[in-house]
Amino acid sequence: MSGGVFDHDAIDKKIKDTETLTASPDFWNDTDNAQKVMNDLKYLKGRVEPWRELISEIDDLETLYELGVEGQDQSVEDEIRSQLTKLQDKYEKQSILNLLSGEVDKSGCFLTIHAGAGGTEACDWAYMLSRMYIRWAERNGFKMETVDLQEDEGGIKSTTIQITGDYVYGKLKGEAGVHRLIRISPFDANARRHTSFSSVFIFPVLDDTIKVDIRPEDLRVDTYRSGGKGGQHVNKTDSAVRFTHLPTGIVVQCDSERSQLMNRATAMSILKAKLYQHYKEEKEKENAKFGAEKKDISWGNQIRTYVFQPYTMVKDHRTKYEVGNIQSVMDGDIDPFIDAYLHAQWQGLPVGGDDSDEEM
Repeated sequence: MSGGVFDHDAIDKKIKDTETLTASPDFWNDTDNAQKVMNDLKYLKGRVEPWRELISEIDDLETLYELGVEGQDQSVEDEIRSQLTKLQDKYEKQSILNLLSGEVDKSGCFLTIHAGAGGTEACDWAYMLSRMYIRWAERNGFKMETVDLQEDEGGIKSTTIQITGDYVYGKLKGEAGVHRLIRISPFDANARRHTSFSSVFIFPVLDDTIKVDIRPEDLRVDTYRSGGKGGQHVNKTDSAVRFTHLPTGIVVQCDSERSQLMNRATAMSILKAKLYQHYKEEKEKENAKFGAEKKDISWGNQIRTYVFQPYTMVKDHRTKYEVGNIQSVMDGDIDPFIDAYLHAQWQGLPVGGDDSDEEM
């Protein structure tokens, strides 16, 4: 199992050691640390218990098969086939989940979308993508918060959304790259077909166990008034915060809260997430792994294409997975694309973006 093998015995030992720790009389004296330990325990159990359940179900099915053979009972054949299909599906999903064993795969994420060139059409496409990911998060019961939003008359120029939940980063990291839209533009009086692009970036939300050092002298801090549509919701104080990390040139900002202190905390979390990704790329020298994020938001660099006219189709150029029901995809049904990407990784298949100018 490429990239998905882990030591059950080692995890069992760690679970027992952690349970012993939680039984200590002074365990809850440090509430924050205790909560972290409990979360780690839940994570560890979640790694092995589904496999044990699967093995138990396979044993039950094997027993049913043996009884059917022994009693020459043909009536159990359909039930066995049905259960076997379900178990195969469970096995594949659990095997894919084993890929999500990286340092930050179990974390939440910051999802950032930037509109490409194309004015109103591109900004509308960025808005449509943000809606798609919001619907996906809602389908999975994840928490969301918009931490930065730069609006445009026809949609959004950029947005950053924090999505909180188990394995959010691990599942969404394959969404990073350029997404292409082909449709008859509702903004074109001549009803011509337009092609638009938006880029998606995925950064992990880091917990306290992952350290990213930021020296005060390397940080420029700017404050400004949050934008708005006017009226009573206009922010009259400089509560929005922008951080510029001078050595790398990385810029982050947050204007979602009225409190500058809260905006500073959120902006710092985003900066740490981006620096973690940046330093990881530098250390590992795996430029191809992050190449999709660095390409131009333009033709030939897309990882996925969404076609509305003259037919409907969504196609991922890395896995070749495609569906015809584009409305379902835009309503957040993207798990099949996520699973296909993870499955390709599991099998060790190449999952680079499409660098061709192929028309769909």
